[in-house]
Amino acid sequence: MAAPTRIGDADADFTLKAANARRLRQPGPCAVSPRSFRMPELPEVEVTRRGIAPHIEGRTVTGVVTRREGLRWPFPSDLPALLAGRVVRSTARRGKYLLLGFDHGALLIHLGMSGHLRILPAGVPPLKHDHIDIEFGTQVMRFTDPRRFGAVLWHADVDGDIEQHWLLRSLGVEPLGCADLAERLYRGTRGRGVAIKQALLAGDIVVGVGNIYACESLFESGIHPNTAAKRISRERYLRLAQAIQRILAAAIEQGGSSLRDFIGVDGASGYFQQSYFVYDREAEPCRQCGASVRRIVQGQRSTFYCARCQH
Repeated sequence: MAAPTRIGDADADFTLKAANARRLRQPGPCAVSPRSFRMPELPEVEVTRRGIAPHIEGRTVTGVVTRREGLRWPFPSDLPALLAGRVVRSTARRGKYLLLGFDHGALLIHLGMSGHLRILPAGVPPLKHDHIDIEFGTQVMRFTDPRRFGAVLWHADVDGDIEQHWLLRSLGVEPLGCADLAERLYRGTRGRGVAIKQALLAGDIVVGVGNIYACESLFESGIHPNTAAKRISRERYLRLAQAIQRILAAAIEQGGSSLRDFIGVDGASGYFQQSYFVYDREAEPCRQCGASVRRIVQGQRSTFYCARCQH
């Protein structure tokens, strides 16, 4: 992935929020699913990664302040000792998880339903839902999460490769830059009778194709969202893979989408939603053929499609 460029300034605020959360119990590893609640999708998380990277990569952590015991799961009890005096060597993203790399491990951050990160000058007083600060001298990275579905976890190098962390090890391939995405989709869906929309959201074949971008990609490739995944040919999966990669890349470049409010590091809302062909356009005319966009519910999520263009 290309190195991120600096945009915005040190007190820029970038926010990821989503609505209609379901309260989830705090389970052990066997009970959690990275897909079990609505959350910011891959482009929004990647925009956040690119926003924080110029402010923290190569910087030394000077302190950590936690204002509660945890969010979705408890914070590591020794987090201040783990990070203080350590340099952030890298920022990365795996699916919808942000990874801050250190010489001795990685910090995993999930923004949950309502979490957001801000880069602020040191000394700005915390508000009610400001739960954790990672300090870098004259500035601080603050994690705010009103609904408390987010997560901050630690994975030590001695515990093995970060890809083997229990939250990451079952995730599918990253769609961007995957040269054989079409073949992976085709092979991963043989014998799989579930609807293609649900197969995309499952995350075990490909990660990051959430609800919005699944709807848009299926429209662009002309595939009906209820089509059984196993019945789609290699040729049609090639078109779908190309659509997924193009749409995700375009969404990142346009700052993501606004679910209630997504604000980029430069303070501007993401505006990819202005390019939607079907998502959230029920009963509006299809921009390709003029027929009314339809809405159905799949797996408790709204699916938008054009019955004339998708079959």
